[in-house]
Amino acid sequence: MFKPWIERPFSSLLNRLPSQCAVCRAWPSRPVCDGCVTRFAPPVSRCATCALPMPAGVAQCGDCILHPPPLDGCLAACAYVWPWPECIAQFKFRGDAGWAAPFSTLLRSAPWVEPALEQADLVLPIPLAPARLRERGFNQAHELARRLAPRKVDATLLLRTRETTAQSGLTRAERLRNLRGAFALEPLRAAAVQGRRIVLVDDVMTSGASLFAAAQVLRTGGAAHITAIVLARTDPPAG
Repeated sequence: MFKPWIERPFSSLLNRLPSQCAVCRAWPSRPVCDGCVTRFAPPVSRCATCALPMPAGVAQCGDCILHPPPLDGCLAACAYVWPWPECIAQFKFRGDAGWAAPFSTLLRSAPWVEPALEQADLVLPIPLAPARLRERGFNQAHELARRLAPRKVDATLLLRTRETTAQSGLTRAERLRNLRGAFALEPLRAAAVQGRRIVLVDDVMTSGASLFAAAQVLRTGGAAHITAIVLARTDPPAG
């Protein structure tokens, strides 16, 4: 076993070594090369408050106009389509925390993400339930958030209060019901969100139920402005 004083320089050396692009297999490259980012994560016109793809010049989708979400803005770096699901699965489910660095770079390169981070007072990762955190070994949203804004991130202010049924397979309405009461502010620090501009960070957005539930807690706590930033957005099928 490496001693800590040996382990750190060794890890630093590994981070500087060339690697192979996980998508096109170009060598040497970053984990995802610039060409693949350009090809598979192009800028897309999206709804300002739920990040669904929209025709150019249309600011909001009909659902957000009829039922405004508790978000002032929502930004996504890419659609949740090949090759990103496999890359995200390596990060999220197979314990490969090294993906946090290239993914945070991808997020920062998305339109309007940099200004949102600069204007934020607090950057909060969507928390995992304790059992899920033990299972994965780390919170992928926290790994992204602390690389996006290390001086603004706070991983203990927004709490997950209970376990919830897995969201996959549930309708949007079922997801919203499933997450009712699942988030709360840390009671002794709840006043920290009052009047603040807050960025919420998560890896994948499907229906938006988790982000909306967390944002509602922040809104009730007095947050002045809430923007969600997600790595990938599940888009509806074409046609």
